[in-house]
Amino acid sequence: MPGAFEDWPAGGEYGASPQPEAQPQPGSYAPRPESYAPQSESYAPQPGSYVSQPEPYSASYEPLPDGSLPDESLPGESYLPPVDEETVALRIPDPPPSGSDAVSGSPASSATRRDDPSQGGRAARRKAAKRRHGRHGGAPDTGPAPEGAREERRAPLSRVEARRQARARKPSPAVVASRAIGEVFITTGVLMLLFVTYQLWWTNVRAHAQAGSEASSLQNDWASGKRNPGAFEPGQGFAILHIPKLDVVVPIAEGTSNKGVLDRGMVGHYAEGALKTAMPGDKSGNFGLAGHRNTHGEPFRYINKLSPGDPIVVETQDEYYVYKMSSILPVTSPSNTSVLNPVPTGSGFTEPGRYITLTTCTPEFTSKYRMIVWGKMVEERPRSKGKPDALVS
Repeated sequence: MPGAFEDWPAGGEYGASPQPEAQPQPGSYAPRPESYAPQSESYAPQPGSYVSQPEPYSASYEPLPDGSLPDESLPGESYLPPVDEETVALRIPDPPPSGSDAVSGSPASSATRRDDPSQGGRAARRKAAKRRHGRHGGAPDTGPAPEGAREERRAPLSRVEARRQARARKPSPAVVASRAIGEVFITTGVLMLLFVTYQLWWTNVRAHAQAGSEASSLQNDWASGKRNPGAFEPGQGFAILHIPKLDVVVPIAEGTSNKGVLDRGMVGHYAEGALKTAMPGDKSGNFGLAGHRNTHGEPFRYINKLSPGDPIVVETQDEYYVYKMSSILPVTSPSNTSVLNPVPTGSGFTEPGRYITLTTCTPEFTSKYRMIVWGKMVEERPRSKGKPDALVS
């Protein structure tokens, strides 16, 4: 600023010729040489420039261009930027205010520094921040108020309007009906899924357990001599059927009722009324058996995979009866009882003999038709001689 003190060479006089190389540029820091000539009277650093200060000494002030002396409150000073008390990092200072107010120290300049937070101290900046952002320095909420806040500011609804809105929020009869129908469908679907699971899985688990228990009980009775050959009561087990190719070992019970025999995982002997068939020990006749193809143990599920010559063994208390599979009838009517005749129709047998007939439902998971498998006895072996080759190999 005009009138600032500058370094003068030792022993020099006021007004001597200045050294051009000692002139600092605006905004630059000029190193202090050991000695240099004073600047010309016409030189005045620009606002915002920095001039190195000499050691304090007594000297007269240089008059300003208008002939007045500089303000005593700023003797020999160049412009210094405001001190940032909150950081010690390097920064680029803000430009000083232009005009004579920055030099003269007039009331306008002082007021400007007081109003501008960048020109004041920490207290001034805090006050300015509180005015802009509130007491705790938070950003002002200039956005729209939330929906809930706007509703709270609204006037309370009248009783009629409240009732009208409550009725509007109630679902219509069509919506209620559609929801009820949907719940019925979901419940029905869940029940059907549970039923299918019960039929296809749980009935097999339970039937296998019952059939296994019956077979074990039957063999224990044979070993202890509690049972003797003869007539059997309906539902009573009297033999065990072996189909080695299908890995089937299942008890044979008297009768073909679902509840008493077939649903318990066993196969039933046709022994009632017009469907009565021979027993394995008879010298001639057709030993007819029925069993489930699906669910409840499904012992006859894969009898369609038997081939001519595959063994079918009936084990009783005293004997093993070995049959060889001879033919199959894939589909026939449930009323075709001729397949159980002593000489079964469609089996290919032409004369009386000792035959076995296996019957089951077809197609799978239906009972519309029947599948028939026939076999002819090829060996009768006492239990005292041990198991036949068909069960040993």
